[in-house]
Amino acid sequence: MPAPRPVQPPSQPAPEPATRQPSPYGPSVQNNTPISAPKPPSIETNRPKRSYTMADFRTLLAPGSKGDYDRKALVERARIIGETLESFGAPGKVVEINTGPVITQFGVEPGYITQRDRQSRVKVSAIAQLDKDLQLSLGARSIRIEAPVPGKGYVGIEVPNDTPMTVSLRDLMESNRYQRIKSPLAIALGEAVDGTPVAADLSTMPHLLIAGTTGSGKSVMVNAIICSLLLRNTPDVVRFIMVDPKRVELTTYNGIPHLVAPVVVEVERIIGVLKWVTREMDDRYKKFSVAGARNIDDYNRNRPTDAEQMPYIVVVIDELADLMMLAPEEAERYITRIAAMARATGIHLVIATQRPSADVVTGLIKANFPARIAFAVASNVDSRVILDQPGAEKLLGRGDMLYLSGDSPAPVRLQGVFLSDQEIQAIVKHWKAQSDGTSQTQVQTFAASDKDDEQKQPSGFGATAGRGMASSGPIFPQKAMFDEDDEDDGDESGEDMPDDELYERAVDLVRRQNGASVSLLQRKMRIGYARAARLIDAMEDRGVVGPAKEGSSKQRDVLPAK
Repeated sequence: MPAPRPVQPPSQPAPEPATRQPSPYGPSVQNNTPISAPKPPSIETNRPKRSYTMADFRTLLAPGSKGDYDRKALVERARIIGETLESFGAPGKVVEINTGPVITQFGVEPGYITQRDRQSRVKVSAIAQLDKDLQLSLGARSIRIEAPVPGKGYVGIEVPNDTPMTVSLRDLMESNRYQRIKSPLAIALGEAVDGTPVAADLSTMPHLLIAGTTGSGKSVMVNAIICSLLLRNTPDVVRFIMVDPKRVELTTYNGIPHLVAPVVVEVERIIGVLKWVTREMDDRYKKFSVAGARNIDDYNRNRPTDAEQMPYIVVVIDELADLMMLAPEEAERYITRIAAMARATGIHLVIATQRPSADVVTGLIKANFPARIAFAVASNVDSRVILDQPGAEKLLGRGDMLYLSGDSPAPVRLQGVFLSDQEIQAIVKHWKAQSDGTSQTQVQTFAASDKDDEQKQPSGFGATAGRGMASSGPIFPQKAMFDEDDEDDGDESGEDMPDDELYERAVDLVRRQNGASVSLLQRKMRIGYARAARLIDAMEDRGVVGPAKEGSSKQRDVLPAK
């Protein structure tokens, strides 16, 4: 029997080349297509799409220490508190004892005193003024009196425990308080004085300001916030921009795919970071306007299938004081604008400082940071700067903190979570194993110079109108994103600076002003700090201006022309 002949499929016309449909979220960029109005690069389109494996936090984190409380010792302390108040004419009764990991709160209900055959209740202020006497009677290291406790009918006397316990990040993440938060930006903070876990949503804060002296637990809290987000989200959902002038706290995270760029350690480049964040914020608002979306969640829910998800951006600055000493006006301007407007775009700030003075944490910055955390500070003046009230100077350190949320009437005392170096390294190792090294380099350079800024950027806050992006060219890492103001600066030394196109203009400016300073060149010529400083150094080498005087704010003398 002959074999059947194969059936030839009918001939079909060659398929036409597919045409890309216009996106409702803005014009798409195609090859060989001129762009009349270039935009800054968007981080959600510069990284190849890939899948990531989430880690189980129970395998990477260690549990906290647990212990039993000495009930007899607590009852004895309650008796001493009652006798001390009675002896000073402010009787009160201990009606509640709340024991936490480090602090035990004794709830004292004010009693009554008889004056002129009339009974009157003891004033709350009378009990609050006896903190030193109670500290002496109990033999405690420090005592803080909360008069009264919000929502309660008693005065809280907080006494340190003899044996403090450790609050681990794993215990907080396993708690119902943390699990009930469905937001991807859920962070674990610590345990209250009664042992209740406390977690928060960074997207509702929407920014966080942390202050405390060295060794108080400030950096541990910053690492706990970062690791809380790393254990909950992939790089497609949350991205980080980290600034670490101390070079030892956040550089451990270099190499994880969540980073937009490597950790910034040069203080001179932080202003460039803030400028880039401002342009990214403005670019996202333009996308929201075209798409008819109100915020990042609305945009991601209604985006087309071919559009990638827009990630959240968390900007972590570990030391604000160094930035405010370098360029206080620019830093305050950009931080204030980002904090006031970036909430809807999914950009959130976490800023820490060890010097909470009025020149670092200014009024404009505080007004846009309703959520604040105060660790142990040196004086009640620093406590008033960060919390607008005293109390942080009486904290014990090592994670003992006061947390002021945006919707709470008074700060809440917490024991912050502890995160060891081994746990941080385990989390970083998990994400580094899934990083292909391209997430931090797929950012095209800005084709903007200082001359372009002078012609295109309007005065006031750094607007993004006219800031372009190179259509072609090499791929650069972190330098491409944050250092556009210093692209043409040349060598670090002042010998090459007279060849700068702005050198003659700078010399003419200082001679007309009869004074020279870095801030003067920044304001008048609209250039970055690094370029202005090198211009001043070059003029000093050429004998145009004199040496620097004591105090960075004083102007240099202009020398007579030769």
